Amino acid sequence: MKQAADTFLFYLGHPAHYHNVSVVIQQLSAKGYNIVLVARAKDVLFELLEGLPYKIIYLKPKKGKGKVSLISTVVKREFVLYRIALKYKPKILIGTDIVITHVGKLLGIPSVILNEDDAIEVPFLAKFGFKYATAVFSPNCCDISPYENKKIGYNGYHELAYLHPNYFTPDKTNIQALFKNGATYFILRFAELTAHHDKGKKGINLAVAKQLIEKLTPFGQVFITSERKLEPELEPYRIKIHPKNIHHALAFAEMYIGDSQTMAAEAAVLGTPSIRFNDFVGKLGYLEELEHKYGLTFGIPTVNPNALFSKIDELLDKKYNKTTFEKRKEEMLNNCVDVAQLWTNYFIENRKK
Repeated sequence: MKQAADTFLFYLGHPAHYHNVSVVIQQLSAKGYNIVLVARAKDVLFELLEGLPYKIIYLKPKKGKGKVSLISTVVKREFVLYRIALKYKPKILIGTDIVITHVGKLLGIPSVILNEDDAIEVPFLAKFGFKYATAVFSPNCCDISPYENKKIGYNGYHELAYLHPNYFTPDKTNIQALFKNGATYFILRFAELTAHHDKGKKGINLAVAKQLIEKLTPFGQVFITSERKLEPELEPYRIKIHPKNIHHALAFAEMYIGDSQTMAAEAAVLGTPSIRFNDFVGKLGYLEELEHKYGLTFGIPTVNPNALFSKIDELLDKKYNKTTFEKRKEEMLNNCVDVAQLWTNYFIENRKK
């Protein structure tokens, strides 16, 4: 009798989490392994999962505020995931949520956290997730102290797990609607900044957004992709493409400006000039490396909006051009590993016997 294939369970709580593992799950599936995706309602995550040939379990938890509500929500997620894990008997639990580590401990299943943030900036995840995980995948430039003993480090970034040239080729045919009259365009991204680790952090407010649009419009079209609800005066700028095509749009953009860390890094590894404007600037190792080692992104804290517009002027003046950023991107790629292949090999080699 043919032995049943091993199952890998991926817990997804954000669109970025799906992107992180999209290539990995394809590689595992191609090798005959079963894939189970547990997805929590967030932004466009459910849209990204439409039509995928895997077992997908959709969760729509109610949101609450405050520490008590956070704990209650986590406990409910753990109960749900516990039942799912009992049913599907995965060999490894993979994701970015603390619940996989707790359920893994209870059931004796290895758990792997995929993390790109320094521990000091995600204290809840570090204290209640890293501590109980079997392993934590993080770039070498990421400091997850005091849990470095759990770290599997590598030269690379999460974004390369799906945007490396081995796996992603920008294609204009996917985004023809953005090129009206051959115009260049800019992408603005507004994050929600409501996670527990975002407390007290600011980004692009309405006043700054309107200034950005006013400054950029003479040079091209302005498109907005937003995790948070847009004000009525910004809604006409919302980008009208399927979420699955956002990286094609990002690759051909003249510039990216936003308060999202992930999309700033995505633009950077694609060779698109990117500016991030938020209160995490200077605090995340992977973005600091992309900025100060490779010159692929620029961070501006919210206390200095004048510096934001000065940097935009500098880029618009063509002091830098796409060729400059392409060369910087190639230097970065030459120093990085194939992240997706690294992760895939680990999951296969370390699944519980």
